[in-house]
Amino acid sequence: MSDRSLLLLLDEVRGKTLRLLQDVSDQDARWTPPGLSNHLLWHGGHAYVLLEWLAMHAVGELPHIPHRWMELFGWESHPAGVPANEWPPISRVAEELKRQHARVRHLIGDLTEERLASPVPGNPHHTIRYAMLHALHDEACHSGEMWLLRKMLKTRK
Repeated sequence: MSDRSLLLLLDEVRGKTLRLLQDVSDQDARWTPPGLSNHLLWHGGHAYVLLEWLAMHAVGELPHIPHRWMELFGWESHPAGVPANEWPPISRVAEELKRQHARVRHLIGDLTEERLASPVPGNPHHTIRYAMLHALHDEACHSGEMWLLRKMLKTRK
């Protein structure tokens, strides 16, 4: 039987991320307030990259990361140095997040309790469940950043 709590967390966190990307223009999605490094678009793409990397690695599969997304949205990326025309549209990021949600939901749904409790390949200190929770916790933290950016966008107009 799959872990219903993990599935619920995936649905809640990803749902919030997607809601925060709705009704935002591409220009607003790339706005970075003074003193910060990342914009809404980066946070959305980063959620995709991190979940994909951690979840697929945890189960021993290759991650499905669109071309250049690791460079744009990875943990060592530098959004301020990327020209505006090199970013994907926010609609593309949202669509990839939706597709990934369905794929990862199916993946988690197929994992048995025994498999969730097994160690991540190459890291005996963390289980597959831990890797999934870590990725979703990180996305939840980033959605908080996104929420703040949405509020800041309203005050800017």
